Parts: sequence; structure tokens; C-alpha cells
Amino acid sequence: MLVYFVRHASAGERKADPAKDQKRPLDEDGIAQCGFVGRALALLETHVDAIVSSPLKRATQTASLIANDLAFEGKLDIDPALRPEAGYSQFRDLLDRHHDKEAILVVGHNPNLSQFLGRLLGAAATRSGVELKKGAVARVEVDHHRGMLNWLITPKVLRVLYDTSGSSSRPKTARK
Repeated sequence: MLVYFVRHASAGERKADPAKDQKRPLDEDGIAQCGFVGRALALLETHVDAIVSSPLKRATQTASLIANDLAFEGKLDIDPALRPEAGYSQFRDLLDRHHDKEAILVVGHNPNLSQFLGRLLGAAATRSGVELKKGAVARVEVDHHRGMLNWLITPKVLRVLYDTSGSSSRPKTARK
């Protein structure tokens, strides 16, 4: 199975009230980051069978915007295993629930999303060795609870690639 890890895009400053923080939307930079990720994945002819998101607003917005660029026609799957306080065993259960899929895209938060990625790649439980910046995307091949990193692209690289490509239009995303 391929697992695309996406950390939610930029959503401004954290709110002191946890209930308000859960409803914090993407900011202008975050919306642009989602466009860079979505268009890059579309240009790579990425096909996913499921998009799974944390229930927090900034993550679901990130997932929805990327889904649009991928011409994803399925329903967004909201899963508490991607909440900021979720543990690795919950994430493993999420992967087990999707074992029949060829490719899934998961959208979550740090520090746990980077830790999940690191542990899947075999890093020690206390230190992941991988950091997903806001709006970053990583592609991992998962086989029998072990992962192999194919690539990780930061939002800064995505922006530079997009700016230097000379492309001002969105790619056609005919694959459904």
C-alpha cells in the first residue's frame, strides 16, 4: 500500500482555547500550500483510493482542497486516529482498516504525524528522525507494518517548483 502523509497547511496562530483551536481554518498561505501540494500530486498522476483526515477544521480543509486537485470522487474519511493527541497504535489501526486499498492519503498534525511517519520507517519511538513541515507531503510504501520512504517534498520546494515552472494554469486532472 502507498500512504501519502500530508501535514495540514498553514492555519495561523494556535488558539489558547482548545475548542476554538479545533475550528481554526487555513489562512491565505495555507490555501496556497494546498494548491501546490494538490497540483504537484496531480502532475505526478497520483491516484488514491481513500483520503483520511483528522476531524480538525484545518486538516479537513487541507484534505478537501487536495482532493479537488486530484479529482477525487470519494467521500472524505474523518478519523480520530489523526487527531493531534492520537497515538501510534491508533494510527496502525487506521492503516489496518484500509489494508485493502492500494493508496491512501492521510492528513494530520504534528508532532504525532511526523512521529507516525518516523516509526513506520523504523525510527525509535522517542524520536522520529523525520519532520513534516506544514503543507509537506511524503510518499511511503507500506508492507507488513514497515515503510519505505519514496520521497518527501516540503512546501518551500513545491512553491519554488511551481514558481519556476512558468505554469500559471492548473493541470488537467482527468484521472478519476
